[in-house]
Amino acid sequence: MIEKFAGDGIAVRRTRSSRLTDDRSTVIDVRVAGATFALSESTARALYRALDDALPNEHEFCKTIGIHRDDGGYVVERRGATSSGHRKVFDSFDALGDRYASLPKTITASDLDGPGLSGSRRHAVLWHLIEHPAFDCELDRKQPLTAVKHNG
Repeated sequence: MIEKFAGDGIAVRRTRSSRLTDDRSTVIDVRVAGATFALSESTARALYRALDDALPNEHEFCKTIGIHRDDGGYVVERRGATSSGHRKVFDSFDALGDRYASLPKTITASDLDGPGLSGSRRHAVLWHLIEHPAFDCELDRKQPLTAVKHNG
């Protein structure tokens, strides 16, 4: 639970064991904006799950970001990009996985060319495939941008 809130000005610490009811249970202190709230471990876990469901599930890498959206979509975008020209929305993470599976063993940005996926979006998606641990490939060379699948 500490990782969920780290760096956000919200401190979460498993501080003590005490009797909340008749059972011995762990108390979690959650500090928000200077106020401290003592929660049972089960309440703190429920809060964690609710926050996890409410917030976009985002994975940030060196050059790209992957975002799991509430509607099931998966967004790949170039890190630090301010325009939608550096962002590609897939129907789901599995759709990106299917696209990856259809690619040859040696992948260049042009192999990704297709509807809604041209120009800088191809490069962002290829970098994402290289960076994301779910895809078993690695950078072969930067010019032209090329990746090689380990199994495929």
